Amino acid sequence: MSTGFLALIALLPILTALVLMVGLHMAAIKAMPIAWFVCAIAAFLVWKLPVKYIAALSLQGVSNAIGALAIVFGALLILNTLQASGGMETIQYGMGQISKDMRVQAIIIGFSYGAFIEGSAGWGTPAALGAPLLLSLGFPPIAAAVLCLAFNSFPVTFGAVGLPVIVGFGSSIGNAMDSAVAIGAYPDRWHFLKAVGETATLMHGAMIFILPVFMLGFITRFFGPKRKWSDGFGAWKFCLFASLSFYVPYFILAWTVGPELPSVLGGLIGLGIVVYGARKGFCLPKGEPWTFGDDTKWDKAWTGTIAFDSSLDPKPKMSQARAWSPYVIIGIILIITRLDALPFKVPFNKYGQIILRNILGFPGVNDTTIQFLYNPGMIAFTVSAIITIFTHKIPKEKVPKIWIGTIVQMKATAIALFAAIAMVKIFQGSGNFVNKDLIAILGAQGVNTSIVSMPRAMAETVAAAIGSVWPAFAFYVGGLGAFITGSNTSSDMLFGQFQWDVATLMKLPQVTILAAQAAGGAGGNMICVHNVVAACTVVGLLGREGDVIKKTVVPFILYGIVVGIACTLVVASGLRAYIPV
Repeated sequence: MSTGFLALIALLPILTALVLMVGLHMAAIKAMPIAWFVCAIAAFLVWKLPVKYIAALSLQGVSNAIGALAIVFGALLILNTLQASGGMETIQYGMGQISKDMRVQAIIIGFSYGAFIEGSAGWGTPAALGAPLLLSLGFPPIAAAVLCLAFNSFPVTFGAVGLPVIVGFGSSIGNAMDSAVAIGAYPDRWHFLKAVGETATLMHGAMIFILPVFMLGFITRFFGPKRKWSDGFGAWKFCLFASLSFYVPYFILAWTVGPELPSVLGGLIGLGIVVYGARKGFCLPKGEPWTFGDDTKWDKAWTGTIAFDSSLDPKPKMSQARAWSPYVIIGIILIITRLDALPFKVPFNKYGQIILRNILGFPGVNDTTIQFLYNPGMIAFTVSAIITIFTHKIPKEKVPKIWIGTIVQMKATAIALFAAIAMVKIFQGSGNFVNKDLIAILGAQGVNTSIVSMPRAMAETVAAAIGSVWPAFAFYVGGLGAFITGSNTSSDMLFGQFQWDVATLMKLPQVTILAAQAAGGAGGNMICVHNVVAACTVVGLLGREGDVIKKTVVPFILYGIVVGIACTLVVASGLRAYIPV
């Protein structure tokens, strides 16, 4: 069989997910298991893999998903705890009291607050929390949704305490990372993933400064009373102040600590600086506060089923310090368990582990380690949620409802994630076999152990068609993955091996291309169906998702162009030039 034919077959599961979720609007909880089934059938009929081996790969995917689900559970738990205690409403109230200029509000809530929420919770929560807050402050619903979706991009690479990098690439390119470690390019997998995260900050760097200014101009051009770009550009100083406040800690944390802290602590530090600066009048736009004007003059297409109502205004339930304390606790726990200079990192890594080997008797179907103590969801978020029960004085009868409600919320995510990672493992295990014991077992069962894997077949086909200009396109593959799956983590799982293989075939630095993938998966959150539906739901625009995507696709394309240039420059510079395999 030709490589082109294999690439076409390998593409079927991805096309299945795309058609079902985008074309037929099927939820991921149903679509991803079907995509997994299509992948399993392709592996059985075309790659001639034994059913038991396909089952082993799928089980490996399920076990890989446990760590990711623990992080999602912890993030949702702390969010639900804060909502039950009134802490989240207090935080939202504080955000809305800083300035009456809606350009400033858009940056503080959509950009700075959204970055922090993405870093601590991820999974579309910034738009779900930020958009209704902007709505309550008098923003047109569609403007609120578009702003929050567009800003939910640059922090997503490190969203939910590093989940997309650590789990996304950790699940998809384990063997590739091991080869880099084996030749001494990196001390271990962690340092490899840290290098990807470091390089990703270079990919996002320019857009972190461009996006806020562009989006304010975009919003005032299409939704402002005067329809002028210049109205939004008038707040450029405050935009650059917010960008610098976030990017400096974001960059430093990525290069010194690792991928878990850049967004959550960069967002928290940046938010604190921006709020303090705004209260002191630093870099605020001159003149009268800009607003969207009289809502009776708004275009009907801007509004939905939820009209502006002063009763939607959040009210303070406690002090701001007490409301923010759970996130401060999370930050402290993460720092003391991640810094090499402190004595906690090694024991937290070493103890509380479950390691799975040779699943269903197949050598090489292993490398699954579940770290109960080191996992942020199991320690940092959960411990903070428990402490918050007492510090926020949550009634005892509410506590079981919070925990049970969070578990129920996890159902759809768990099923979709189990299926997605199981599919990824079948992708990886479909060919290019390197384990000698596994080759002997599969060879005895009639498997062609020299056949190329699914991602390798796609990579060879793309390499032949695109050539050395791939750095300019890698971003959009990551964006497509997020658009299909609704997650940067899932995008990195789905296309991590593919991007690695393309880079290897084209003699491009793999770390740099993976960083562009990570940036693309983040940028794809602007247009992914899951996030758009969530944002539209909370502002009363359900059924208007197409109108929103037509707007957010503009900053997405711009983001891809800028990242493509950055990726090309990084490749040309030789920085992170890891090529040997």
